[in-house]
Amino acid sequence: MAAPRDLEPATVPQAGVATVGGPAVAVEPQAAAGAPVPAHRSEFVYFALRNWKFVLGLGVVLVFLAAALFGPMIASHAPLEFSGPTDQPPSSDYWFGTTSFGQDVFAQFVHGLRAAFLVGAVGGGIAWVLGAVVGFTAGYRGGAIDDVLNMLTNVVLVIPTLAILIIVSAYMNVHSYAVEAVLIGLTSWPWAARAVRAQTFTLKTRDFVDVARLSGRSTRQVIASEIAPNMSSYLLMMFILLFGGAILIGASLDFLGLGPSESVSLGLMMNNAFLSSALVLGSWWWFLPPGIGIIGVVGGLYVMNVGLDEVFNPRLRET
Repeated sequence: MAAPRDLEPATVPQAGVATVGGPAVAVEPQAAAGAPVPAHRSEFVYFALRNWKFVLGLGVVLVFLAAALFGPMIASHAPLEFSGPTDQPPSSDYWFGTTSFGQDVFAQFVHGLRAAFLVGAVGGGIAWVLGAVVGFTAGYRGGAIDDVLNMLTNVVLVIPTLAILIIVSAYMNVHSYAVEAVLIGLTSWPWAARAVRAQTFTLKTRDFVDVARLSGRSTRQVIASEIAPNMSSYLLMMFILLFGGAILIGASLDFLGLGPSESVSLGLMMNNAFLSSALVLGSWWWFLPPGIGIIGVVGGLYVMNVGLDEVFNPRLRET
């Protein structure tokens, strides 16, 4: 999974404030085409709403998130309940049809979306925190600490993540998506740590960081108050990529049959459809919804990330 493109270390300022490698300076925000930004909107919101990629990606993700949150409330059957005739195509009684076991595909789909968002949030969040902590510490402290952390990062980076997860999941007999998400998070942080470390190396030589250091602030305070805020856009985009990557890895494990078997997920739906020869039998309503769900959520996140790249980087903004 590719890391986001290098951005300018300084964050995009809020309306009325500019922070280009130093103290905030009051400015009059201007749109890319020279028109003034409305006073009641921040500069970020203004440019984000004008970027069709960000709006499209966010809209797609929100649609699937709404389905995950509210879909189980309107589903008429439990996801693993034998609720009716087998291999029924979509109808008014079964919106997404039924499986070869008489299970409601719609109920499985909306519960599977919940599992996908859970794995993405927990797994991506853990990887984001680990990557940020290791990257900030290595980049700011340097010396022997940087050498040790960089060596650890490189070791984990060259290990085939999916292969390790397959072995661990098979021997641990994973029983919950929370455990699966933790395992994903513990193996997905190295590229994020390298990206944060590189940006921190650049920022720690700036004058405003030297002033903060000379004022007696601790390492944690300097990172939290001076370096991290100037990387906020980069950190946001990094989390989105980790979120989508965790969903893909989780779906891969579930498709291979290594996820929780007592519950339901999008990957497990595709695994069951494959084992039941749904494609050969023409039961497209069984395997198509989970595939669309995975592609829609992950694709929406990446399109949204591309839009954010253009929003945060003035050189990429569309006029």
